[in-house]
Amino acid sequence: MKDYDLVVIGAGPGGYVAAIRGAQKGLKVAVIEYDKTGGTCLNRGCIPTKSIMHSSHLYKEILNSEEYGILASNVGYDIDKIYDRKNGIVESLRNGVEQLFKAHKIDHYKKKASIKDKNTVIVRGDGEEETLNTKYIIIATGSKPTPLPGTMMNHKNVFDSDEALAEKGKIYKRIVIVGGGVIGVEFASIYNALGCEVSIIGSRPQLLRRLDREISQNTAMIFKKRGIKVFTPARVQEILEENDELICKVSYKDAIEEIRCDGVLVCVGRKPVTEGLFEDGFSVELENGFVKINENLQTNFENIYAIGDCTDGTFLAHAASAQGINAVSHIVGEEPPMDLNAIQSCVYGDPEIAQVGMTADEAKEKGIEVKVGKYVMTNNGRTMIANEDRSFIKLVFDAETEVILGAQLMCSRATDLISELSVAIVNKLTAEEIASVIHPHPTFTEGVTEAVEDIFGLAVHMMPKRK
Repeated sequence: MKDYDLVVIGAGPGGYVAAIRGAQKGLKVAVIEYDKTGGTCLNRGCIPTKSIMHSSHLYKEILNSEEYGILASNVGYDIDKIYDRKNGIVESLRNGVEQLFKAHKIDHYKKKASIKDKNTVIVRGDGEEETLNTKYIIIATGSKPTPLPGTMMNHKNVFDSDEALAEKGKIYKRIVIVGGGVIGVEFASIYNALGCEVSIIGSRPQLLRRLDREISQNTAMIFKKRGIKVFTPARVQEILEENDELICKVSYKDAIEEIRCDGVLVCVGRKPVTEGLFEDGFSVELENGFVKINENLQTNFENIYAIGDCTDGTFLAHAASAQGINAVSHIVGEEPPMDLNAIQSCVYGDPEIAQVGMTADEAKEKGIEVKVGKYVMTNNGRTMIANEDRSFIKLVFDAETEVILGAQLMCSRATDLISELSVAIVNKLTAEEIASVIHPHPTFTEGVTEAVEDIFGLAVHMMPKRK
């Protein structure tokens, strides 16, 4: 039996960050991960998706390069090389995390773990079993894709996001994407940029339903402009095989629509990975498979914490990492440093989307009167140079105090710009304080100043509002 201060189960962005922070705080740490280090985000999510998306957007830009005065001919792409590049980036980052484990003297078990009791973890693999005794446990086991019901997943070329981001890629001339959330929208952008005929099916009235209503509407409008067929609200009722093609029967507008395609990508949600996590006779409290936690990220056992996707949270890597840091801080008796009320939602499409804090609708639901400043980026110099589609920056302020409550961005570099606005929300800055910051010219960030000054009627690069 080995003794530890902290055992972390799962080495995704929540688990590995928690393990490293624990070691930095002087704890003796073990991390257990039966799959590849880095979890879903690094191996089957954030990083591989963005790598492939970068290649697809570059290909699209080259096809349209004549608009920029660049003449190119015989332009094509090699899907194998796109995936090889993705695999290289993933492997490099994965190796980097494992080197950090070694540097911090963290014991890394590449095996399966199960919790026997509140201080005991059993590690199994390669026909061996080992018992770890620990003062604290952090559960960071993540999530996995939710399948379609019945036998619809059993057809050839019906696959989920894990399979779409596997070692080798496959391209489809006609693809149906089932799911109108972040994953579905990002894959729709990728396949569309690579020249595929794309149909996206969302079960809700709008794509990206958890985001600002105008972002959802704008996304659907841009997709339709680019030739992506959008079916919302709609549901796949049946998938059939006929010769070498698939037939999706979709209930849409009180009728059954038949969509013929070569592949079906399923992105209808994710579910927690908690099966087999506990030995017989012991378990933390679960709800629909998710681990229940309190405001300190503790389960019903005060020395067992849980973070990330397995807690019915936001399914965001940066949220899991922040939770991991806060959990370790709580363990060592320090004030948790991360503000979990300002977690950003990001969509890496074209244009990018980012959101943090409250939307105007959410504020009004809480009885908060708001002022909304908005700048349509049409007249922003960098936006014009980049030849972007319609995009905007929207900021929500408390009407009485003029403290910023939220930000919704749909523009180039939105996923980078959102950090500046997150700082403003965490520090409860007022519109006047944000407007006092000078942004360099020409940049996309100038749109922030314009959106803030819009609430005072002082935006320089906007036509005056009719009185």
